[in-house]
Amino acid sequence: MTLCRLQVTDFRCLQSVAIDLDPRFTLISGANASGKTSLLEAIYVLGRGRSFRTRRLEHLIRLGRERFVVFGEVDAFERRVSLGVEGSSGGIRAKLGGDRVKSLAELAPLLPVQIIDPEIHRLIEEGPSRRRRFLDWGVFHVEPRFVDDWQRFQQALKQRNAGLKARQPRGVTGAWDGDLVRYGEALSLARARYVESLRAAASGTTHRMLGMNLELSYRQGWAQSGSFAEALAQSWGQDQESGATQVGPHRAELVIRLNDMGVKDRISRGQQKLLAAALLMAQVKLFPLDSPVRPSLLLDDPAAELDDMRLTGLIEEVSSQSVQLIVTTLHPEFSQFGAPGLQYRIESGEVRDG
Repeated sequence: MTLCRLQVTDFRCLQSVAIDLDPRFTLISGANASGKTSLLEAIYVLGRGRSFRTRRLEHLIRLGRERFVVFGEVDAFERRVSLGVEGSSGGIRAKLGGDRVKSLAELAPLLPVQIIDPEIHRLIEEGPSRRRRFLDWGVFHVEPRFVDDWQRFQQALKQRNAGLKARQPRGVTGAWDGDLVRYGEALSLARARYVESLRAAASGTTHRMLGMNLELSYRQGWAQSGSFAEALAQSWGQDQESGATQVGPHRAELVIRLNDMGVKDRISRGQQKLLAAALLMAQVKLFPLDSPVRPSLLLDDPAAELDDMRLTGLIEEVSSQSVQLIVTTLHPEFSQFGAPGLQYRIESGEVRDG
């Protein structure tokens, strides 16, 4: 299954866009600030329920409008399944097959989407929360129970933190510790298993693209020498003082090293981009082979800030992936991925056949 139809209304600079998408390769060309990235962002929002560019919902709504709508259709064994996302001042709502979803996470199994954009280096450069989100997207697609464990952990964490903030007695706040430990340990074990698979899948790609040896490890968010329950008990004083739970998988970190050294501030921006791309493509490789769905890989101007040699390496690795490829570029003659099945030109937010 792949995304075959996209309709976008009042999203960023896009007033009204409707395009078909090729199951293999779609190319979208246009000048800077023409709306290319916004089109990819709309696809990302359709599959993730959030943007990769901003946390502020109002930035996604076209100026002067009250809401945006992104609608898509996915080919599913001789039928099409619809999915839609609407954003307004009231928040984001989504539907699958015309029915309202309870959680935006329900979009992901139908439209698993990843993006390689000029800001992908932020996966390496920024703090642990971005790497946790990256990690959890991968675990979600290979561990069937993960999303349930994650949601239950988040609920227990929210309730415990509310109790801490309100200075409730330990007996009241601690009532959530059982669920916090049970589901926190389960999701932490799932993450740790996934990191081992990710390291194996990414090592070869990283070496080919960077000529360096990759090391990945998972820090679970509490001391390795003890249990989560023990860590919670020992942290009670700090939790009370700060009004928030200080240990647990919400404090976990994906640790990335190259040639036995840390990567933040140690490698160039171009190397950070290639490393992040290698990790992302390793996630695509780990996508279940028996899944009826193929991931959609979005490439936003892949030539930006990469020299010819590094761009060639990136293209070779991307070309080997079993994905639906949607690429934006400044030049319509961009041919590094071969002939596109469908091609469009975008100008000032309007799309026409390319």
